[in-house]
Amino acid sequence: MLWACIVLPQLALDAVLRRHPEASAPLALVGGPAQLRTLQAVNAAAAAAGLQAGMRLTAALALLPEFEKVDYDPQAPERWQRFLAAWAYRHSSLVSAQWPGCIVLEVRASFRLFGPWPVLQARLRDELQALGFQHRIALAPTPRAAQVLAGLRDGMALHDAAHLGDTLDRVPVRRARLPDDAGQRLQRMGITHLAQLRALPRDGLRRRFGLPLLEHLDRLYGQADDPLSWYAPPDHFDARVELGHEVENHTALLFPLRRLIGDLCTFLSIRDGGVQRFTLRLEHEEGHTDVEVGLLAAERDATLLFELTRNRLERCEVPRPVVAVRLLARHLPAFVPASRDLFDTRNQQQLPWPQLRERLRARLGDAAVYRVGPAGDPRPERAWQRLDGDRVVIASAPGRPPRPCWLLPQPVPLQDRPVRIVSGPERLESGWWDGHEARRDYYVLETSQGQQAWAFAAPGQQQDWMLHGWFA
Repeated sequence: MLWACIVLPQLALDAVLRRHPEASAPLALVGGPAQLRTLQAVNAAAAAAGLQAGMRLTAALALLPEFEKVDYDPQAPERWQRFLAAWAYRHSSLVSAQWPGCIVLEVRASFRLFGPWPVLQARLRDELQALGFQHRIALAPTPRAAQVLAGLRDGMALHDAAHLGDTLDRVPVRRARLPDDAGQRLQRMGITHLAQLRALPRDGLRRRFGLPLLEHLDRLYGQADDPLSWYAPPDHFDARVELGHEVENHTALLFPLRRLIGDLCTFLSIRDGGVQRFTLRLEHEEGHTDVEVGLLAAERDATLLFELTRNRLERCEVPRPVVAVRLLARHLPAFVPASRDLFDTRNQQQLPWPQLRERLRARLGDAAVYRVGPAGDPRPERAWQRLDGDRVVIASAPGRPPRPCWLLPQPVPLQDRPVRIVSGPERLESGWWDGHEARRDYYVLETSQGQQAWAFAAPGQQQDWMLHGWFA
């Protein structure tokens, strides 16, 4: 096996920066009790101004009076680590988020699908960059070795297990992620590298440092299996973005909405599924407003879902300022991609019918777009029925003479004179049981302008034509 370790050095800060359209202004995460507020993390602009993690808030304000302060959420790193574990699951079936601040995944089995390690590594980096997370990546024959090498130098790759021992022997003990404070204690004792540590008697190390140190070394060098807890993706999506200030218009919600939709589509691709209904929840200081988004078929295209949600959001009235946005999707059906021909002649600007249909529903309303199916009633105005959704099977229409593509809502007198009878009559007698009896003789007529009309007259007559439709 080959293991890739992705170290996330500023997970909590990246989780905040990715919801800001412009992250060039100084920003810091602030935590701790009210009397002892300290900076937990700072972005590049704040660091350039002299701010650093661990600094007291009062000292930071004296150094830089104006910078954005965001409350530090202790649960955010773990929550976003689980999200990135779900993202990594699309590249490997063995993913672990057991160690804080990093993701470990087995990649040798993925080479046949994604290509050799340089190609897969570039893919991982591009996707992490698009998601907005800083990272360091290393490759090694054991998970712990990959974690240690990622902390030493970004991009290190060790494919051969035969060279693992020589490489690790040169690692400083303070950088080897030894349990507790063993690295610092060994450094003070004059043991600087792992080669010196491995040369010491194991019994003495166990008495002085405990069994976890020896277990760590054995698993680091591949002399013992490393029992990791494997990630399993959840069966629903729930993500929330705090805005940090009150928002009263739809435009300011579009950037966090785009991030949430992108995260949803990443989650859907992991499950190899789609979404047919989800809820955009606009949270206020008191209460919330829900924007329901429903589709006729499961989709997972980020551009389409964002466009649909934006249209629904623009039609929604926001009664109070919004302080947070939450996206919930609990029903995630299977996704079946639309079939395409090998030599597709569709224009680049032309939308596929499913996407066009959903955009029309979002703009015009759910009731404005629907399917039409045949009904058993022979009366033309009652010979069709409305069908909602894609799962309803359309039955075969009864055999009848040709019908016009354009049927008028109500028959109107045909004013054109003279007309030529093309075909007919077709006798229709129905409706006696519901009080709307119809006795008509239908004809296909050609008007003086060459149009083909569908009209009827009283049984046995060929005058006082009533126009009911036009043929194309």
